[in-house]
Amino acid sequence: MKLTKPQACRYLLKHQRLNPPGSVQGKEGILDYIHTVGCIQFDPLDMVGCNPHLVLQSRVKGYKPAMLGELLYQDRKLVDGFDKNLAIYPVEDWPCFERYRSGARDWHGRDDGPFYAMLDVVRREITQRGPLSSSDLEAGEKVRWAWGATNAARASLESMYFWGELVIHRKSGNRKFYDLAEHHIPAEILCATDPHVTQQEYYRWHVKRRVGSVGLLWEKAGDAWLGIHGGLKSAARAEAFAALYASGQLLKLEIEGVKFPFYIRSEDGQTLEESLQSEESANEMAFLAPLDNLIWDRKLIKELFGFNYTWEVYKRPHERQYGYYVLPVLYGNRFVARFEPRFNKKTRTLEILNWWWEEGITEDGEMKQAIDRALERFTGYLGAVASLEPGKMVCPEH
Repeated sequence: MKLTKPQACRYLLKHQRLNPPGSVQGKEGILDYIHTVGCIQFDPLDMVGCNPHLVLQSRVKGYKPAMLGELLYQDRKLVDGFDKNLAIYPVEDWPCFERYRSGARDWHGRDDGPFYAMLDVVRREITQRGPLSSSDLEAGEKVRWAWGATNAARASLESMYFWGELVIHRKSGNRKFYDLAEHHIPAEILCATDPHVTQQEYYRWHVKRRVGSVGLLWEKAGDAWLGIHGGLKSAARAEAFAALYASGQLLKLEIEGVKFPFYIRSEDGQTLEESLQSEESANEMAFLAPLDNLIWDRKLIKELFGFNYTWEVYKRPHERQYGYYVLPVLYGNRFVARFEPRFNKKTRTLEILNWWWEEGITEDGEMKQAIDRALERFTGYLGAVASLEPGKMVCPEH
């Protein structure tokens, strides 16, 4: 099938529940979306809510962070784990990630580890006292950890979480409380074996999963493949694409003006057909997360949408073109701007530090109304009482 770039963009937005924004309803809608894309990425930075909340607020009408919290820690329909790095995925997918947990057991579970003696203490304390955080335990000696020195109690809790003995029971801000996985994950899921016997089978499964996570991907290196266990080298990726296409699990697309073929899952063919039946996209505005599924492959987004986005949070201030925590702005089927927000929790005010229009974008009355509606939805999600817009909205230098 041959598509134009606007047709490919409309399909991606429909697949991602962004045409129009706010088209998903309630917790059932959240589950439906996450089942469609496999996972949403987690990042703890919280300027206007952490990444999973930003992903969902652009899609779920009237979204509140408590909705995701209930699905994770009360309903237990979702689980914190590892997929696209740290991620949230459906609990029934737990067996598919056994490779991650067995790798953690091999690395962290060695009996010569400096915190090894603490493991039985943690098991006993959680069994007797219930869910605990690291501050509820005797700290123990300092140990070397992935990000630097930490105490043995925290290292033990996190290791047991990595290899699946513990799950996150709840969070209070960035403070995690852990409990035994067997208390919260059904035995038929917790004890199920990895359905992918060989590494090749696993790669094929995860490549198809990532195609669905974005909606449409090409067989090229990019950030959309990050976090696949064992690493995904180009030869293994090519083999997986070829096998999935040959078996009919992936459909191949040609997009006008792009020399590389693209692929979608065969089950998403109906969504593609539906997106092609309409030439227009709703002129509503959405503020996207910096690690939104839609923009996992930023080279792809630049190719199709003409939008060049880099998350500059880890750059030094003088190296940034825009700002520290900048969100893309989607309007209809175009990226029209990006802005730097900050939520002042003391005054309950959303502060817009900067707003940059994309080159060639002219704000008109309809767009101004869409901005007002988007800001109203965004402040409602945050629980903000007002938004303070910048003194001027600027166009970046090109």
